[in-house]
Amino acid sequence: MKRAVYPGSFDPPTNGHLDIIRRSSRLFDGLIVAVLENEGKAPLFSVAERVELLRTVTADIPGVEIQSFSGLLVNFLSRTDSSVVIRGIRAISDYEYELQMALMNRELAPEAETIFMLPAVEYTFVSSRLVKEVCRLGGDVSNLVPPSVLERLRARLQTGS
Repeated sequence: MKRAVYPGSFDPPTNGHLDIIRRSSRLFDGLIVAVLENEGKAPLFSVAERVELLRTVTADIPGVEIQSFSGLLVNFLSRTDSSVVIRGIRAISDYEYELQMALMNRELAPEAETIFMLPAVEYTFVSSRLVKEVCRLGGDVSNLVPPSVLERLRARLQTGS
């Protein structure tokens, strides 16, 4: 069984993330969407909330499971018997960072491979950070996130909880 891991903060999950999840899930027997536990980033949603949001929006995608992890990604790959890392790339700046991470992962775990995927054209500019910022300022992000995420995003940003 060939399993892949798509790691990230997913704070919040966007339609760009879902595009990568849908497309990469068709390439492997199983896909783990791995939510990084990195409180240093000051996330809007807790890890448990992000896991719940992802489970909701991926419920109709066969072979996808949602987990959280902390520490080194290569250790998570080993624990889940996965050998491939999926990373979405939107711009050259993403590539430079992701290349460094892929090479470090290869140094730590030579058997691990990284596959870079481009999102659909309509999502090439979408980032979780930008979605939060635009939504916080009252902009319409309804075409950038799934409806269930939009509802939670608006509730969180309006109440500040």
